[in-house]
Amino acid sequence: AGVLVFLSLFCLAAGGKLLVVPMDGSHWLSMRSLLVALSQKEHEIVVVAPEVNLNVKASEYYTLRTYPVPLTREELGERLHSFANDLFKRRPFLQRIAALYEKVQVISELYVSSCSSLLLNKDLIQYLEGYVFDAVLMDPIVPCGQILALHLSIPSVFFLRGLPCSFDLQATQCPDPPSYIPRTFTDNSDHMTFIERVENLFLKSAESFLCNFAYLPFELLASDVLHRSVTMKELLSHGSIWLKRMDFVFEYPMPAMPNMVFIGGINCGKKKTLSQ
Repeated sequence: AGVLVFLSLFCLAAGGKLLVVPMDGSHWLSMRSLLVALSQKEHEIVVVAPEVNLNVKASEYYTLRTYPVPLTREELGERLHSFANDLFKRRPFLQRIAALYEKVQVISELYVSSCSSLLLNKDLIQYLEGYVFDAVLMDPIVPCGQILALHLSIPSVFFLRGLPCSFDLQATQCPDPPSYIPRTFTDNSDHMTFIERVENLFLKSAESFLCNFAYLPFELLASDVLHRSVTMKELLSHGSIWLKRMDFVFEYPMPAMPNMVFIGGINCGKKKTLSQ
């Protein structure tokens, strides 16, 4: 239903122009189905992606513009797979945090380098400036698209599952008390004992340190491009619509703002019959 509402908004205008700054991997696979539907509604779509990526390929449904990055496909695959494997390993709580801290530094450097290659590519930026887009669609877990949206002065639509350190809740001013909202990696539910609440509070503080460390290079890059001091919270607060790939079947109920639309069903768009 959320996707239909989003599509209907674009249908009010004849042939809107949409700029897409995707996140690679499984994030892109869900977004691509949305782009196919928008293309069938005769909207003009331009996807901007690094030359070296895993999943973003040319298609009849959109125009793909790529930009060079100082990375080989083998290096990209190795870093992303290493990060994903460590992320899902079952380890004691403190070991998980320590391993995550180490991997976040590596993955952050990777995406900051790619983002810099995009934002400092004068020919590509000049091309985008002359296109006059109606909106930018992106997964804000890497805020490169949002920096570009503010530079181009056009509305942004976020397409996401969630953000580290509850940046989505901070940016939209949703309540996020650690007393009943469990943090990632704790395995707690929204009904916690006193000890679990203490652990939850501790991790919230650790999250802030980890995310400030991971996203500081993006804040510095955004400040350089936009010529003013910018924080992650401020960057994301400019999001016009939040399309969240989740629902309350698998999530505990939480506050939501009027510009948040829950579209968890989009992940089930391509179903296959199970083998015997």
